[in-house]
Amino acid sequence: MKKKALVATLAGLCMVVGATGCAGVRTGEMVHDENTVYEWRMVHEEYTNDMQDVYCKEFAELLHEKSDGRINLQIYQVGQIGNALQGCEILQNGGVEFAMISPGNTGTVVPENQLFSLHFLFPQDMDKTQKVLKESVALNEMLAEKYLEKNIMPLSFWTEGAMQWTANKPLTSPDDFKGLKFRTMQSPMILAAYEAYGANPTPMSYTEVYSGLQLNMIEVQDYLIEANSNLFITATCVNPDFFNSLPEDIQQIILDTAEEMIPRSFEIQEEINSAALEKIQAESDIEVIQLTDEQRAAFEEKAIAGYEVYEQVVGPEGKEILDTLRAEIEAIEAE
Repeated sequence: MKKKALVATLAGLCMVVGATGCAGVRTGEMVHDENTVYEWRMVHEEYTNDMQDVYCKEFAELLHEKSDGRINLQIYQVGQIGNALQGCEILQNGGVEFAMISPGNTGTVVPENQLFSLHFLFPQDMDKTQKVLKESVALNEMLAEKYLEKNIMPLSFWTEGAMQWTANKPLTSPDDFKGLKFRTMQSPMILAAYEAYGANPTPMSYTEVYSGLQLNMIEVQDYLIEANSNLFITATCVNPDFFNSLPEDIQQIILDTAEEMIPRSFEIQEEINSAALEKIQAESDIEVIQLTDEQRAAFEEKAIAGYEVYEQVVGPEGKEILDTLRAEIEAIEAE
């Protein structure tokens, strides 16, 4: 979306807010009582019926239910109010109240969140991963503070599932990546991860993938490699100025809703990912390959180079967050 069009869209949103008087963060005139009706907005980075879209709609329904109908949350998918990075910027500026913020798209905004792009960091056991995301001090306090410094307040971290690879040949060892052109998300740490294997990664946003296929910049693939190399982690976020302007009972409804959606988010990713894999196998000739433990170990050894790049990029404080997280993961893995 062009900048001029984006500004016009935001202006329209603000005009609606001013007319309804339903967002204290922008009007400054909101009078809160038990009859107040709230009209809020939430942006996410995906399309209709994709994982974030399903999550956000259920998040909105739960807010409405818990508030006895007083909270109405309008959902905007990617492209309706800009791309993923613009959605983050709009949240920071108070143009919307809620947003999904993912490190693959916002590594330049909160550099420390790029630890989510490091390969072979989280447990393979999804129950243990859920425990890490929910209980981690490194994430929910130390990393969350880095978000707050950028006027973003994480309510919860959750995963859309493991990242897999596609290619026109099997990728079962780092040698198979040498010289391979590889489309990735726009994160320096993702680029570093695949460069460590010897690939030539090309950053391309999700919204450009289909046009990239049409222009032969990227290709339809013959192999799907279930590498489980890293998790796609996202965060449900709120504008902190807006949140702090709300009465305590409404704040608590938001916090309770985010908490309740954590286990549900894992169910959503399992449902959607399982259905997607079944459809791929039923409707295409793509060959699915699962890495063995020995093959994974070879990639893990190479992946350490990405950790070193991360520490160089984020400095001592970012390194402390990563070190704390790795210690927490190790303790949970040992349980």
